[in-house]
Amino acid sequence: MQRHKTREVRCGKLVIGGDHPIWVQSLTTTKTADVEATRTEIRSMLDAGCEIVRVAVFDQADAQALGAVKSFLGDLPLVADIHFNYKFALTAIEQGAEKVRLNPGNIAGLSGEFGTLGRERVKIVAEAARRKGVCMRVGVNSGSIEKDLLEKHGYPKPECMVESALRHVEWLERCGFRDLVVSIKSTNTQWMIENYRLWAKASDVPTHLGVTEAGLPGYGTLKSAIGIGSLLCDGIGDTIRVSLTGEKALEVRAAFDILKACGRRVLSPELVACPECGRIAIDLKKVVNEVRERIRDVTIPIRISLLGCAVNGPGEAAEADLGIAGERGQGILFKKGRLVRRIKEADMVDELEKEVRAMAAERDAAAAPITVRHQ
Repeated sequence: MQRHKTREVRCGKLVIGGDHPIWVQSLTTTKTADVEATRTEIRSMLDAGCEIVRVAVFDQADAQALGAVKSFLGDLPLVADIHFNYKFALTAIEQGAEKVRLNPGNIAGLSGEFGTLGRERVKIVAEAARRKGVCMRVGVNSGSIEKDLLEKHGYPKPECMVESALRHVEWLERCGFRDLVVSIKSTNTQWMIENYRLWAKASDVPTHLGVTEAGLPGYGTLKSAIGIGSLLCDGIGDTIRVSLTGEKALEVRAAFDILKACGRRVLSPELVACPECGRIAIDLKKVVNEVRERIRDVTIPIRISLLGCAVNGPGEAAEADLGIAGERGQGILFKKGRLVRRIKEADMVDELEKEVRAMAAERDAAAAPITVRHQ
């Protein structure tokens, strides 16, 4: 799959866009000024693999707390989420945030216009960000579209939201600021997809993907997978967030699963398992669960097929790096499409784990730098 080519934007130690990885981020739910509560939540996000952390800046106390939050994050980028008051963005930049999320449409208040006052305030933030090497995300949503665009388009539909985003980016670039990322999210999945497809035709500015207000885990995860996944398969997207109500670690895990399912960024083995039917010849559910737990620490991007019968199993397992097709009380082990040996059902998980770890060791050895010994 060809990726939509975007400009590179530095965000702390990471680079967004170009051919760089599609990074996973999440947003805290705590009051940022409560540093200990914020650190506790961030810890769970980091344990799940979160790579960019965004925190809400609701008032000056939140903005002043960013330095303490940043000291906990180390090299991971900190994003300050700003609405309405541009002065909070200036404080966030001084406190060490590597990225500022700004909605130019509401930076001058609730007027619904991006007039002279709003433009000047955004320009002040852009100048401060440029001096500190801080990037900016222009976040457009349906509640902050300018009145003239609503009158032109009749509703905050994709054409309206994209035109708003282009307007804000054009102003920032006229101010000499190009280190930009854009988000044009919607809770309407079809509109969200169309927003980003239109944007990709119009600009090389990197995009942050998400279905906003997706809901609870379960339906919200599916909704996000459809929206984000469709765009990833189009080659669009440079950072992503799955916006779920509840535990933030679930957002992060769901985001990595979406990236894996789309083949865009695979950081762990993918388990392919059949849905079971009357032909099932082994206790497949037990095997799949045991394999998943045994290889939870493995980080190589391989595909493992676990299939319950010998009807379709051999052919489907042959497409994977490793695979087992079940028979009565035993399984056939495949490796790279080649039948290796038959295994007793009781030994399946042990033997498959050995093969997975052997493959991981081979890849680690191949990736290790060569040491030259001087005589």
